[in-house]
Amino acid sequence: MIDVCVVGIGEYVTGLSGDSAAKSDKSLGVIALSLFEMRDRGLIGEIKLAGRDSKRFELIKEYFDTNMKSFYPSLDVSFEGFPKSGKSDVAYKEAIDSLKTGSAVLIFTPDDTHFEIASYALECGMHTLVAKPLVKTLKEHENLAILAKQKELLLMLEVHKRFDPIYADAKDTIQNFGDFSYFNSYMSQPKTQLDTFASWAGISSDISYYLNSHHVDFLCWSVGDFAKPISVLATASSGVASKKLGRDVEDTITLTVSWENKSGAIGTSIHTASWIAPPSDVHSQQRFFYMGHEGEINIDQAHRGYTQSTDSSGFKSSNPLFMKYTPRDGKFAGQESYGYKSIATFIRSSMKLGEDTTKLSQYNKTLPTIQNTLNVTKILEAGRISLDEKRSVELK
Repeated sequence: MIDVCVVGIGEYVTGLSGDSAAKSDKSLGVIALSLFEMRDRGLIGEIKLAGRDSKRFELIKEYFDTNMKSFYPSLDVSFEGFPKSGKSDVAYKEAIDSLKTGSAVLIFTPDDTHFEIASYALECGMHTLVAKPLVKTLKEHENLAILAKQKELLLMLEVHKRFDPIYADAKDTIQNFGDFSYFNSYMSQPKTQLDTFASWAGISSDISYYLNSHHVDFLCWSVGDFAKPISVLATASSGVASKKLGRDVEDTITLTVSWENKSGAIGTSIHTASWIAPPSDVHSQQRFFYMGHEGEINIDQAHRGYTQSTDSSGFKSSNPLFMKYTPRDGKFAGQESYGYKSIATFIRSSMKLGEDTTKLSQYNKTLPTIQNTLNVTKILEAGRISLDEKRSVELK
């Protein structure tokens, strides 16, 4: 059993967007629900949530009691909130300080805060999971890698697509396709998300860091044994987000990455992310095409051939492989969903490291840890530099 602190209390954690339920495929959240279920099965002890405003927890508790428990009546949805009173930008420190050494910290906050919070958690001796992107710069990544190694702690990137059984099979299949040639990915969010992200969009991060990170990680994971990125050129479209938010914000960002195979052959990947999509049958369009020298793969993760239509919601394409909210006999039944699996894998791995730290080297080979996601950070940072300086950026 392990105690857990979650830093961040937004949509992905609680299911709340502003003061109401998220109008997305995460209306019950992902993180808190997964942790409550794992506590119900005896994997987790105490659960602490850290935000910035103590008054926010009144709304969260009410939302959990009236919404989450309407799905799962017997589920214990209690937690300890930080700060205890008033407002604090560093309430996470008080929450982490209350944990036993070797506990788990999960960070789901704006991108530019990841480094500071993860550093504190590691210094306090906590295994740490960070939402993508792990950090925004190569320097921050390298500093955290050193710290995690010194402390013999697990520092893992939360990229749930690696746990999608179809993506995982594609990764394995790609190993049989010879050299890497071409990759094209697209991922979107609807315009309404700009309201959710209004406090940081175009200020502390951008849509490429937020969404392109998924497929950049997938490609680095898939071809890392035989190809490496060598340069990045980024381009962007604008007009919608800037008008909506009243400041310069890119609508859509495309990264064009050049790769070199060990054979010397050159490959190209194109990663496009947008947050100005219109409403559709899915919350987020997400797909990719991969071509190797000896084969190709097409995956549309948003459409799994499962559709529903109701009087209240209209026509929707469903993907319970991500999170299955529909209960079975009044209990959560989404343990095989890849959103849940990503969190459960981190929790179980942290627990095992409490018994045997020699497993850390194994996890650094098999899981998306700080040790094996360096190229992801390189590509994302190079994309930002390319946009700001209007040039191609070489990766050394």
